[in-house]
Amino acid sequence: MKLVARYISIFLVLWLYTMPVFSQSDFDTIKKRIVAELMKPRVDDAQVSDLVNTIRADGTWPGINYEDVSNTGFEHRIHSANMVSMARAYKNKNSVWYKKKNLKTAVEKALSYWVANDFICENWWHNQIGTPDNLVTLMLIMGDELPAALVEKAQPIIGRAHLNASGARPSGDRIKIGGILAKNLLFTGNKTGFDEVIRVIEGEIKFTTGERGMQHDYSFHHREDRVNNTLSYGVGYADAFAEWAAYVAGTGYAFSADKINHLIDYYLDGICKQLVYGKINDPGTKNRDISRPGSFNPYSTAAPERLLSASDYRKSELQEIIRIRRGDAEHSLSFGKFFWQTEHYSHQRPGYFTSVRMYSTRNRNMEEPYNSEGLKNHHRGDGTNYLSVSGKEYNNIAPVYDWQKIPGTTILQKEEMPAANQIQKDGLTEFVGAVTDGMYGAVAFDFKSPHDPLAAKKAWFFFDREYVCLGSGIASRGNLPVVTSLNQCLLAGDVTVSGSGGKRRIDRGEHTIRNVQWIHHDHTGYLFPESAEANLLNNSQTGSWYSINRQTSSSREEISMDVFKLWLNHGNRVQNGTYAYVVVPGISAEEMDSYSRNPATVILSNTPSIQAAGHPGLGIYQMVFYTSSAVELPGGLRVESDMPGAVMIKTDGRAVKEISVADPTRKMGKMHLTISGKVELNGEGVTFAYDDKKNQTNISITLPKAVFTGSSVTVK
Repeated sequence: MKLVARYISIFLVLWLYTMPVFSQSDFDTIKKRIVAELMKPRVDDAQVSDLVNTIRADGTWPGINYEDVSNTGFEHRIHSANMVSMARAYKNKNSVWYKKKNLKTAVEKALSYWVANDFICENWWHNQIGTPDNLVTLMLIMGDELPAALVEKAQPIIGRAHLNASGARPSGDRIKIGGILAKNLLFTGNKTGFDEVIRVIEGEIKFTTGERGMQHDYSFHHREDRVNNTLSYGVGYADAFAEWAAYVAGTGYAFSADKINHLIDYYLDGICKQLVYGKINDPGTKNRDISRPGSFNPYSTAAPERLLSASDYRKSELQEIIRIRRGDAEHSLSFGKFFWQTEHYSHQRPGYFTSVRMYSTRNRNMEEPYNSEGLKNHHRGDGTNYLSVSGKEYNNIAPVYDWQKIPGTTILQKEEMPAANQIQKDGLTEFVGAVTDGMYGAVAFDFKSPHDPLAAKKAWFFFDREYVCLGSGIASRGNLPVVTSLNQCLLAGDVTVSGSGGKRRIDRGEHTIRNVQWIHHDHTGYLFPESAEANLLNNSQTGSWYSINRQTSSSREEISMDVFKLWLNHGNRVQNGTYAYVVVPGISAEEMDSYSRNPATVILSNTPSIQAAGHPGLGIYQMVFYTSSAVELPGGLRVESDMPGAVMIKTDGRAVKEISVADPTRKMGKMHLTISGKVELNGEGVTFAYDDKKNQTNISITLPKAVFTGSSVTVK
């Protein structure tokens, strides 16, 4: 028994020795850091003066509707934000309101009114995040200067942010709610509770592929509909963790290196690779938030700076993002990344950023129009292909947008959009995917509209200076026009067209241009390999924010903006329709004239069986096989697949140097190819056999499994 007792004593000593050391001084240090951060926003003394002068005796302000607690209303959020603004001024030594008694009285009156009424919104977010966040911020800033009775009455309201709250699901909101709870525990001095919550926050950085949260491709799903939420809830998720990583750095509460490194990987390879140049929202990633003013404002440097304060991991890349966002460096990053869990492709070169958004039987097409936002988003997943050169092309264009002519999409032109409750739909096709080697990529979408009697084979082939867009098998049973849109963005300067009538600038208006060879607008050329009939608008469009966002704060004012819109009309009841065009960003009209005479790309096939394009100068050829078929490459190389799939081949003259493959159906265990000539490959899961009689090589490549199904394999 004595020996057992001795072992137990030794175990307890070792266990206590290895436990994290959560000291009171660390607790106090973190609280001071948070208060200092909360005091950073600039104090607007004029605004505070207005708040003090207009607050009523009962603690309310004129202009706020205190009756409407609906999802589209709840202007009470302005009231709670006003209290925070006044508290900052009261505690800021540089403010004319520093320690002013009448300001403190105004804060107490406003808080008294709130706790007396305890406003509950129909939208849970305000009750569990928005209101508790503002109130705990108020508490931390004011410290012990608020009456104890008021503080006590506010605690149950702040306490709605707890880890068992309905909104604290394993996704972007759980970590936010945990952060609010942790701040309140710091305020109340509950060290034991704080010790527990901080480890919960750390534990939220993890892969949850197939469920809510971070996916193995570094995209983010907030809900079970598997809609891309990387640049909405996924940013909030990363920001909250980065914030706490900085707060606890250098203390006994510091997060593990594994967790911080995981978050940095997600930030750089997920968030930043869906941002235009790592600093501006790509419209293709936005959901209902596209209907909010300012949704394309540049990102701040706060998150990467916080991550740097906690770790040196991938330091140079975080510093590069910071320099780009500050304007101290040109965007020089190049990549091609497919988020196979989200069916989203991003492609960036130093001179442009573009993306393709799709959906399948695995993912739904678009976020629901929660809180009456994004009311016309029905087609914004239908192969959307936005292009950014300056990053300003779509800034606040949403109120005047034609939501049936979205860049990259093929849409039946209805007389009016369906009801907002018809936006989110299940996908009807499983053949959706991309093949990529991390720098180049081909994207495939066997498109079947869940809204209209419409189908099409759509593919995009991305190189360096340009990318090729192909459509085939376009079929519609609807007696309405079917349109493929090349772009719709803000009008910026002249529009130049070249065709059978020569090269000319187009006057403002709406035009049908026959036998067009290329069109140029705002540093971008659109080349038609075979002359086409194109429709073009370079004129004003009118609309309002309220038409797409029914929040009470949305402006009903009709506004007009100058728009460039380019589309192809396939006609009514189209059968086996096609399109082909090449997008060349970062080019002048004069350069476009020369480029069109000697284009760098070739279209190898554009049929319902196979779509393929190549860039002989780069030696890159990309193919989308919808069925077993074959294609001839320049120089006589023949590539055949006995199954559906996406293939990219890099060559050096006639010699194959590299092969990348992917399975958009997610059904196959291996990809089988036959390539003319003798090919030898290196890599695991690869077999090949040369048939000297037929002078061809039969190749079998094992495809990724489990959470990596749908991603690409590259073999040398």
